Amino acid sequence: MRFNHLLPLIGALFALYIIWGSTYFAISIGVASWPPLMMAGIRFLAAGLLLMAFLLATGHRLPARKPLLNAALIGVLLLAVGNGMVTVAEHQHVPSGIAAVMVATVPLFTLCFSRFFGIATRKIEWMGIAIGLAGIVLLNSGGNLSGNPWGAVMILIGSISWAFGSVYGSRITLPTGMMAGAVEMLAAGLVLMIASLLSGERLTTMPGLSGFLAVAYLSLFGSIIAINAYMYLIRNVTPAVATSYAYVNPVVAVLLGTQFNGENLSGTEWLALIIIIAAVVLVTLGKYLFPAKSTVLTCSSEK
Repeated sequence: MRFNHLLPLIGALFALYIIWGSTYFAISIGVASWPPLMMAGIRFLAAGLLLMAFLLATGHRLPARKPLLNAALIGVLLLAVGNGMVTVAEHQHVPSGIAAVMVATVPLFTLCFSRFFGIATRKIEWMGIAIGLAGIVLLNSGGNLSGNPWGAVMILIGSISWAFGSVYGSRITLPTGMMAGAVEMLAAGLVLMIASLLSGERLTTMPGLSGFLAVAYLSLFGSIIAINAYMYLIRNVTPAVATSYAYVNPVVAVLLGTQFNGENLSGTEWLALIIIIAAVVLVTLGKYLFPAKSTVLTCSSEK
């Protein structure tokens, strides 16, 4: 690989590994002073408006009606429900590291939905799902989530929605390039702001500097930069490399949460983290680590 191609690859992987991993910590800082749905809505509206303005200013056109509506639906599934549930759960005192561990199960649910859409799966991948489910049960059996079952349920719903949206989005027509991300973020932002209004969220006091910095970081780095980095990776590297963030993000989030946010993980939770990451590795890298045996047919002829 030439040097001019290596730098963008390293930058994109850094964005997914470190930036997406750090967003859980940023969310925990933000929800300390923002209502959760309102904060998520402002995050995606700001990111979507900035990206859309840039695209229109540089000569891009709005997509046709069908791709636009498709992108809006995917935005609701991935960002409004998927990320919105995580934000609400962290507002209800689910530690950011634990939230990231739960979200790491997305590839497991993605594999299940892929099967429903007729995509072939292997036994090693189903073994990964079984191990991952055991890790989820262990994670919820003691520690931070045992006293917060609704937080665990919300993150699971968000993870399932993200997984379904990822699989469904790969089978429908979406706008090309960064326009898809812009439409998705705008749609998610609108839905989240409506949900915030209907749920009665109100700002009782003006958020402090840390609250505004958290939203700015989530909008610019967690949304615009990281989402486009992911789009770059899925066009230029194997799916296994592009989805490898799923088992790096929890480690980054746990380290940030324990070092800077005063979070503590029990021995059971550390074990669950290891089990879930191992399961995700099996699902995402199983076909490379354990390639299917090829059947060689030989024919003999008599002379």
